[in-house]
Amino acid sequence: MSKFKKGKQGDLPAISTASLPDIVFMLLFFFMVATVMRDSSLMIENKLPSADQVEKLKKDRTTFIYAGKPSSQYKHLGTEPRIQFNDAIIGVEDVKPSILQAIADMNEELQSKVVVGLKVDKETHAGLVSDIKQELRKANALKVMYIANVKTEE
Repeated sequence: MSKFKKGKQGDLPAISTASLPDIVFMLLFFFMVATVMRDSSLMIENKLPSADQVEKLKKDRTTFIYAGKPSSQYKHLGTEPRIQFNDAIIGVEDVKPSILQAIADMNEELQSKVVVGLKVDKETHAGLVSDIKQELRKANALKVMYIANVKTEE
């Protein structure tokens, strides 16, 4: 009658894994390019004031000082405005050594061009900002910029 053999029915062919390394490396490169590395996590509230004329600067020669009240998860620090440099809450007396250390960690060609960016909360007293500026003068960090949001017309 018929000479057809009934083979093993239902068996699936083996999955080719030849392209698997290509897919893994594509995903790796995608996440390397798409991931943003955070410099520091904010421990204070930072609602920046608005300004009419804002200019964007390169961040390669900029170091930032944050000032404001501690955020909700850091309420144990009190309610008075604090200074944050990198990932540490510092006092006014620690501004000069912190800035000098940050400048020393930069490239030699950028050390003379360093700009200190002040990201100060709207509600922070001007006295704290003045104290920070006095310490920056002692550290000879005379190029200071204030970070602000672009004013939106209503």
